[in-house]
Amino acid sequence: MRYQSLQSFGNHLILGISGTTLNDDDKRVLNELKPIGVIFFGKNFLDGVPYAIWLENFKNLIEQIRQYTERDLMFTTLDHEGGRVVRTPLPITRFPHAYLLQSHAFEVAKATARELKSLGINLSWSPVADIFSNPQNPIIGPRAFGITPEKTSQCVREYYQGLQEGGILGCAKHFPGHGDTSTDSHLELPILNLSWEDIQNRELIPFQTLIQAQIPLIMTAHILFPQIDPQVPATLSKIILNDILRKELGFQGVIVSDDLDMKAVSEMFMKTGTVAQAFHAGCDLFIVSRNINSSSLERTYKIAEDFSASLNNGSLDIAVVEAARERVENLLRVTPQYPVLSLDQETLVKNAELAISCCL
Repeated sequence: MRYQSLQSFGNHLILGISGTTLNDDDKRVLNELKPIGVIFFGKNFLDGVPYAIWLENFKNLIEQIRQYTERDLMFTTLDHEGGRVVRTPLPITRFPHAYLLQSHAFEVAKATARELKSLGINLSWSPVADIFSNPQNPIIGPRAFGITPEKTSQCVREYYQGLQEGGILGCAKHFPGHGDTSTDSHLELPILNLSWEDIQNRELIPFQTLIQAQIPLIMTAHILFPQIDPQVPATLSKIILNDILRKELGFQGVIVSDDLDMKAVSEMFMKTGTVAQAFHAGCDLFIVSRNINSSSLERTYKIAEDFSASLNNGSLDIAVVEAARERVENLLRVTPQYPVLSLDQETLVKNAELAISCCL
């Protein structure tokens, strides 16, 4: 029963891998929890070697992951926004950060999608739907497409349409908006003292645009909004995820947490009942990157154990979990599974030229 419950948490887990090959801990957690998806970072690609060599190594890594999870269908995901958020070695194109894309958003996203598909990736954690409204923001800044809701909305829609046309799933982040913060949620819990009117008239507009475009996933922000919900950050807030995102904005897709290893929430998720609270708030998927916290493996198991215990003692409503699982599985069924293939030189040169034109 315990093993089955732990495995069932895997239906809601996007997990990070330790390196360019699977170590014993990776093999164990992939086999026991069977995560429905993986998230890759720079540490998962061989660096300083020819393209053909690192690509073949990455292909083997994905094949091993599928072998140990015993899953044919998986979300294979990458944080790949451009600018400073690029994980892959050359010759994958270094597109500039979102703020410089402007009129090139659609074509850059379509080119990016083609490159991601060549890596076997089917889900990009983009576009950033936050607004570059605070010049002192240490974590978003030019990762956002614009300084106004209107410009940001236009660009995120075009970028998502480019990903979609290229065959890659997109994810709007970080709901309900990370652009006005002055602290980094990787390091601490930001507090954003905006009113409902402030959020409705600015932060929510790009997300509304993407919901209308039927974006399939939205990622939560690890931010406390005391005027909206003074008790918990957005990732744990039923007011923000259920009342606003589901009911007010009508989003019917998959809600995914930002990385649970981030210090804004990492200690919260070590407390009994937190994962149940997140499910009841509206989360369907949870990212544990194993990229920030050195004790991530034991933390991953502790969250899975908390999930299992909460189901067994009735504090986590099984109907809520089943509804979340259905949303995730319905999306996975229509998600392509791409082979890893080498890109031709002509495509790479064309994309490099596009990257340069964005900066002119």
